[in-house]
Amino acid sequence: MGPHPAVAAIRLAVRRVLHDVLTDLTDRPAGHSPTPSGGTPAAAAASLPLVLVACSGGADSMALASALAFEAPKLGIRAGGITVDHGLQAGSDLRAAEVVTRMTALRLDPVESVSVRVGRDGGPEAAARDARYAALDEAADRLGAAAVLLGHTRDDQAETVLLGLARGSGIRSLSGMAEVSGGPGRSHRYRRPFLQIDRQTARRACMVQSLPVWDDPHNIDPAYTRSRLRHEGLPALEKALGKGVVEALARTAQLSRDDADALDSWAVEAEAGVRDEDGKLECAKLYALPPAVRRRVLRRAVVAAGSPAGSLFARHIEEVDRLITGWRGQGAINLPGRVEAQRQGGRLVIRQG
Repeated sequence: MGPHPAVAAIRLAVRRVLHDVLTDLTDRPAGHSPTPSGGTPAAAAASLPLVLVACSGGADSMALASALAFEAPKLGIRAGGITVDHGLQAGSDLRAAEVVTRMTALRLDPVESVSVRVGRDGGPEAAARDARYAALDEAADRLGAAAVLLGHTRDDQAETVLLGLARGSGIRSLSGMAEVSGGPGRSHRYRRPFLQIDRQTARRACMVQSLPVWDDPHNIDPAYTRSRLRHEGLPALEKALGKGVVEALARTAQLSRDDADALDSWAVEAEAGVRDEDGKLECAKLYALPPAVRRRVLRRAVVAAGSPAGSLFARHIEEVDRLITGWRGQGAINLPGRVEAQRQGGRLVIRQG
């Protein structure tokens, strides 16, 4: 008799991602793939690629950790785990220690708890996320991990799409979370195997395997936007529109991502053609571009000038765009990161003030 359907689903999702990780390692240039470092069993094991799971102890990440522990050895991959202690609740250090114990019981190795200090920039949720990813990046770099698996589910994706819709930041914000992501030099670091799996499947997989889980009280705290959306917003939408809202939003994310990727590629190609010999943006040539492409070119230029991408919203780019499409002699536009955009002699000058 095979595993429970929920367990089979999460294991299959993880197996596919691990195959992708191995393919990426094989395709890397010579010198970037792990090489054996001796003839002892310990040295041979250390030479295997390492994949980490980011585990909070919740149902999603515990299901992911168990699937990674089961699938990785069969593919010649070392499986480890990282839990991040945000220090936002009393006893969070003890909770992190419990998660380490649970991951160790799954035979993950190495396993670590990393403490972070959460700032205030961007609000509590954004600040916690920034601190968490910084800690995961540091741990992955230090341990030489080929990838870090994250337990975001289809439900998380639906919530992300709705949050993007509320911000009104355009099609990119509707594309939700990517299955594969990462920063400069680590574009394939983060993998999300569960984006096509609902939250209940992950929880069911934990139940049938008798995996202990921890429900973060922040997830039901109405002080947090995502919590209100999860427990009030989405249920209201399903009551009004019927079942299938989560699946439709997740599908919207993928379609939006495909469109956004195509437009981004177009913008990269178009940018070279709208600059003069000194590299300045020519307003007449910008005006001739389709609006979706022009705004992407402008956004790229503003970010390149030093404006933080995370602080740059659609309204900022719309103001800069009016220097092209609604020119009435207006002055400089002030943007995040002390960047300003100004039209001068038919050119758009974007620089840090």
